[in-house]
Amino acid sequence: MGRGRMQRHVLLMAFALLVGCAPSPPTATPLPQDVAVALKITGRVGREMAWSEEEVRAMPTMDVQSKNKQGETSTYTGVSISVLLEMAGVQAEASAVAFTAGDGSSAEAQWAEVQACQDCIISFRNKGGFSVVMPDFPSDLQLKGVVEIQVK
Repeated sequence: MGRGRMQRHVLLMAFALLVGCAPSPPTATPLPQDVAVALKITGRVGREMAWSEEEVRAMPTMDVQSKNKQGETSTYTGVSISVLLEMAGVQAEASAVAFTAGDGSSAEAQWAEVQACQDCIISFRNKGGFSVVMPDFPSDLQLKGVVEIQVK
């Protein structure tokens, strides 16, 4: 085998090994049938995700400050919406993100705005469940009881 051909062969083998060693993307573990899905991500994503409340609460959290409808500033704790959407692998053609609550109410924002928001979280409610907290966004996006994030 010639020297140039051998070098290409070695490079191809090294590339194949590196590709095989790349970390695999996170996946949602199927929940046991006796565990209720508390939050899911659907729509234009690489993989739909579903978590129990305990799984979401066990994720890395962050605190953000946001004004409520009365104009009072409060601190909220929750999981970054960007991180959750990154786990699901938002597809390139995504244009909007819709949040749906358990009572059927919903709110929608442009994907680019949600993606750019580093302080937007799915916050933990004292009574259980989750709320959308998006500081500096319109109050109709601050949805309580959110159970689904749908990428459109």
